Amino acid sequence: MQQAILTVDLGFGDAGKGSIVDFLTREHAAHTVVRYNGGAQAGHRVVTPAGAVHVFAQFGSGTLAGARTHLSRFMLVEPLAMLAEAAHLRMLGVDALACTTIDAQARVITPFQRATNRLKELARGAARHGSCGMGIGETVADALEHGARTLYMRDLRCPDALREKLTFVRAINRAKTAALRSALPDNQQVADELAVLCDDDWLEWLLEEYRHYGRQVQIVERNFLAALLRRSGVVIFEAAQGVLLDEAYGFHPHTTWSDTTLRNADLLLAEAGYAGAVQRIGITRAYATRHGAGPFVTEDADLTRALPDASNADGAWQQGFRVGWLDLVLLRYARDVVGPLDFLAVTCLDRLAGLPAVKVCTHYRSDGADLHRLLASPVRGDLAYQAQLTAQLMHAEPVLTRLNDAGAILPMLEAELQLPVSLVSTGAGAADKVWRTSTLP
Repeated sequence: MQQAILTVDLGFGDAGKGSIVDFLTREHAAHTVVRYNGGAQAGHRVVTPAGAVHVFAQFGSGTLAGARTHLSRFMLVEPLAMLAEAAHLRMLGVDALACTTIDAQARVITPFQRATNRLKELARGAARHGSCGMGIGETVADALEHGARTLYMRDLRCPDALREKLTFVRAINRAKTAALRSALPDNQQVADELAVLCDDDWLEWLLEEYRHYGRQVQIVERNFLAALLRRSGVVIFEAAQGVLLDEAYGFHPHTTWSDTTLRNADLLLAEAGYAGAVQRIGITRAYATRHGAGPFVTEDADLTRALPDASNADGAWQQGFRVGWLDLVLLRYARDVVGPLDFLAVTCLDRLAGLPAVKVCTHYRSDGADLHRLLASPVRGDLAYQAQLTAQLMHAEPVLTRLNDAGAILPMLEAELQLPVSLVSTGAGAADKVWRTSTLP
């Protein structure tokens, strides 16, 4: 039997995807986790039954449960960060690099693109977009403009191509940052990022590090995934970030340069000619979160203080981690954008138990009228339309309903989204996950 389980985050990210993927890997003895979008900016926290903790960024969150990892061509790979992550997993007793394959067409994030990303955010001042500061957007933008002249995983197998492409990527990012100089503050943070682009020693050091990395990883061609999917057993497709940050349907300009819907996963299955069973799972916390800048209608300062997060804190680039009440308007929107789902997984339900009140946002007040639904654009990637939605959210007020207890969220979600809530998480570990019988008729 072949089964593909597709997961997707219905919020702004941080929904507990790592914990759910770890549980599903153990539950189904999945042999592989496929990363189908995003890159090193992921922060998927897993706690094993023995109490070991790892925050997964580029390896699949089923690694500690025994699954292999495949990074698809839609992944953006950051070799230096991946080596550091592998070192921590070795401390936990797992040789993750030996259990990982990477598509030769996956793009590579370099420190030059990361530096440009950070300098652009610094130049924006108070008008930051909420970037993770990892170079994701610059890497995608460079590839879109310059195509094969930029760096891909396949180039790590060819020393001449590696040097040529790294030199080119540095040059185009130097040019991009030259236009920012007048807007940049005069401080050490700016000086450090400019040094990455301007110090020639960086290039030679990076070439040696990438050669070292390239000798350790397994780089495979596109047909590898098709062969993997023909194996008997379960493959889990692990999402990164959330639908509300999607490059086409998120709230511009506070978005990611990645398709965070299930579109990439569906395309990979279609390219592989996959004919097995498919299960599609939407994941949401029992409350809302957002890390970084952008509209957040249900944000509540008291709730932010009451619910600090184990793997999210204020950072130099994303800055504040914010918490709000569950937002049914945005969940309806995410549901419309993602398309068919089989069921919902609701995480962090236990964290609401000690609060003096539990609330849910059922709709907004906007320009003197009730707003129950945001309409997704009929044209994918209409950024002008998405910017209008952003402006609308910036001025909307939440209309909150108080519930008797946290458990009342589950039947409410089912009724509103017409989807069963089949999996509930009340803690960090796999033992804290329970299957649930739906109340839907």
